[in-house]
Amino acid sequence: MASAAASAVALVEAAKKAAAARAVANHLLPSHRHVGIGSGSTVVHVVDAIAAQGPSFWGNMTFYPTGSQSKGLIRAVGLRLCHLDERPVVPETGRLVELDVAFDGADEVDDELNCIKGGGACLLQEKLVAVAAKKFVVVADYRKLSPRLCTKWKAIPIEVLPMAAPDVVDRLTALGALQPTVRPGTPGKAGEVVTDNGMWIIDAPFPPLLLDKELASAGITTGRDAGGNWGVSALADELLRIPGIVEVGLFYGLDGAQAATLGKSGLAQKPVAAYFGMEDGSVQTKVVE
Repeated sequence: MASAAASAVALVEAAKKAAAARAVANHLLPSHRHVGIGSGSTVVHVVDAIAAQGPSFWGNMTFYPTGSQSKGLIRAVGLRLCHLDERPVVPETGRLVELDVAFDGADEVDDELNCIKGGGACLLQEKLVAVAAKKFVVVADYRKLSPRLCTKWKAIPIEVLPMAAPDVVDRLTALGALQPTVRPGTPGKAGEVVTDNGMWIIDAPFPPLLLDKELASAGITTGRDAGGNWGVSALADELLRIPGIVEVGLFYGLDGAQAATLGKSGLAQKPVAAYFGMEDGSVQTKVVE
């Protein structure tokens, strides 16, 4: 039994490593100067893949973390670290420089590359880094790929002000969440999970979320079907209207390429591509159609 469990863990880690190597090879260029680094177990392999290129490749790059874990990863391999709010200003525009690319994991990714993130309680900073990047790339293993969000990963992580948590739970229930709960601390910590920003996390289970194309094909313009099932964008927008919610763990809407075309840089939170390490050792790549 122990041997089988160890083999399963090794298979998942090999899948993550393969996906990370492919994503870095395809999206990180020697000319890049500003790179976002996300949180979670898969990002360990992303940082290792970058570090393996050597100082001649990454020596002129600066890396921006999404939390304390990624900050430690960046430091551990000797990459240059900078916080997102300390990045330089572009003289010609007077605006903060955009990150060339940001890499991060995901808890679940659907057929339209919408993502659930926040299993590690870093969702606010992960979203800040994603929208600061010209392109955001997701790296994951085969377990994270689903036709719809809330299929395998049942609950949407939501970062909230602690004093607002009871009211937010009530409002989530009214929107159709199935027993939303404040995330408890680990066995080594009494009380609730506290984010890097001093907030709490509410995990809100919803029925599987509808894709935009499903809503469009059914002629639904309200964002919710007759059975009360939400579309991704409509639910995310509704959640963000609730007082006390700081950010939601749905990454949706535009990707970086779409935002640039529409002149909406800085508003893209969906990945331009997602890389999934598969059980057979291959890497599956998904892009927005």
